[in-house]
Amino acid sequence: MSVGGIILGPQADFGGNQPATEPSIRSIFTSTRPTRAYQAANSAGAKSTASPPSPPASAPSTHADKSSSALPDLTSGLSDQPIVLDEGDRQIDWTNSFHGLSTQPFSKEAAEVLMQPIQPNDVEVKPDGIVYLPEIKYRRILNKAFGPGGWGLAPRGETIVTAKSVTREYALVAHGRLVSVARGEQDYFSPEGIPTATEGCKSNAMMRCCKDLGVVSELWDPRWIRDFLSTNAKEVFVEHVTTKRTKKIWMRKDDEVRYPFKRTSGFGKTGS
Repeated sequence: MSVGGIILGPQADFGGNQPATEPSIRSIFTSTRPTRAYQAANSAGAKSTASPPSPPASAPSTHADKSSSALPDLTSGLSDQPIVLDEGDRQIDWTNSFHGLSTQPFSKEAAEVLMQPIQPNDVEVKPDGIVYLPEIKYRRILNKAFGPGGWGLAPRGETIVTAKSVTREYALVAHGRLVSVARGEQDYFSPEGIPTATEGCKSNAMMRCCKDLGVVSELWDPRWIRDFLSTNAKEVFVEHVTTKRTKKIWMRKDDEVRYPFKRTSGFGKTGS
């Protein structure tokens, strides 16, 4: 039987009692109303999808501003005040305590290590003629006198960061007693150098505290400095290999001129 150009099988029945494997006549001939309604719904949905309502105008994106503000500005201060612990009466607050100061001298053995004469071979000379001892050698002297762990530096306040330098006050404590208080300082050239400057500031405070223990006290003696420079240092003319500028610098007699400078015989003269 053929209906509308579609051939129906012998088991087709308009009553809907055909086997499950045969298509139903009602699935072939459907009403046009549901189809049109379905098409109308699809058409409305397509229009709503094609042209969604425009969102309300929003402020310009500030993603870049948020990213930049997320990075801390170390030049505004480190906010690293010392923590005050509450551990009972036995706790000593080294941020303001002077516990043990000048109660008694250290042992004779420790005093001999602290006040031993400075070795000229340990002294370095800056180009401007300033003599100094590297900070690691101060630590070696303290470790030898008090033992590793027998001394320490306690911060007395917050780190202060200015436009060009870092400064903080520290207390030198040895064998549970306050020895000295000094403020360290260190210059920096960019905000990225502030962490390194804070470490240099701590070492600078340690070296200043060591003056009260008599450690390498010769470095603060003007007569000793003049004698050391006349015996162990020299002034030479050097020229910068890039800028070609010539200047006079101090250096140890057993040192050599290093890059980016080279030795000259004077202003405008090149030497060996």
